[in-house]
Amino acid sequence: MALSGNTFYFLWEVHLIQWLQAHIGGAGISIISFFSLFGEELPLILFLGFVYWCCDKKVARTMGLTAIMSLAWNTSIKNIALRRRPYFDHEGIKILRLPEAKADPYDISAQGYSFPSAHSSNSSSMFVAMAACLRKRWATALAILLPLLTGISRVVLGAHYPTDVLGGWLLGIVSVTLVHALQKRVKNTLALYGILLATAIPGFFFCKSADYYTAMGLMIGFMGGTLLDDHCVHFENTRKPLWMVARLIGGLAVYLALNTLLKLPFSKAFLSSGTTAALLVRCARYTVVAFVDFGVYPMLFRLER
Repeated sequence: MALSGNTFYFLWEVHLIQWLQAHIGGAGISIISFFSLFGEELPLILFLGFVYWCCDKKVARTMGLTAIMSLAWNTSIKNIALRRRPYFDHEGIKILRLPEAKADPYDISAQGYSFPSAHSSNSSSMFVAMAACLRKRWATALAILLPLLTGISRVVLGAHYPTDVLGGWLLGIVSVTLVHALQKRVKNTLALYGILLATAIPGFFFCKSADYYTAMGLMIGFMGGTLLDDHCVHFENTRKPLWMVARLIGGLAVYLALNTLLKLPFSKAFLSSGTTAALLVRCARYTVVAFVDFGVYPMLFRLER
């Protein structure tokens, strides 16, 4: 599916990106590129899983719910603004780390739109939510430092304009505020989930980029998995180092295995086609992965002795 998008920017943004890419050097780019990981899918799911499976599943549920809602709202806004990434329109800007490494760099359906930055909103929503729950100095420091470095990395790498990053940070903070306010007022989990789903579902009528369907799949699966735990699983956290490592490795294995197995019935051409059917398959795949990892997989913890 061919998507085009809109081009709008401040001239200072283009000059800033070009200046940074010209002066930061190869070593600097390698270092700053590392911080993009704190806004990406797999590292955040692993971190969330570690907190959920091992440390404090109540805190993890707030973190996960906030981050997933932020992602869903982010991708909905992206599909309204339709802002093209800076490297699409400026020859002097290089893309040094693609949002979707295996896809065509100029396939907007796969690479996603630019405003607001999902990496910035992902990192700010996740770590600010954690800081709000824990109220510890180290958590507050992480909530400031990691989103800041993640956002800067997106500009240096040519994936986003500075205003994309500012918008992402703001959305992450707003997401924490809204989810926290709803959790205080709506005590019934099913009702809470229903309200949050209702705010994101309209995107099915206008969103054409893959990242929205990823977000919706993660949301539905995470909500379903935590409801399953409430009603059937009731697993307990552990502070035993051996079991913590085992749970984390097991959760990663489940995530990777299901992501691979659920793609097998479909051709690569179909999965990357950007058609409605392909996008719905993507949503279903992420629903299953999140549901199993956060709902079914913890049943195995009963085998620990």
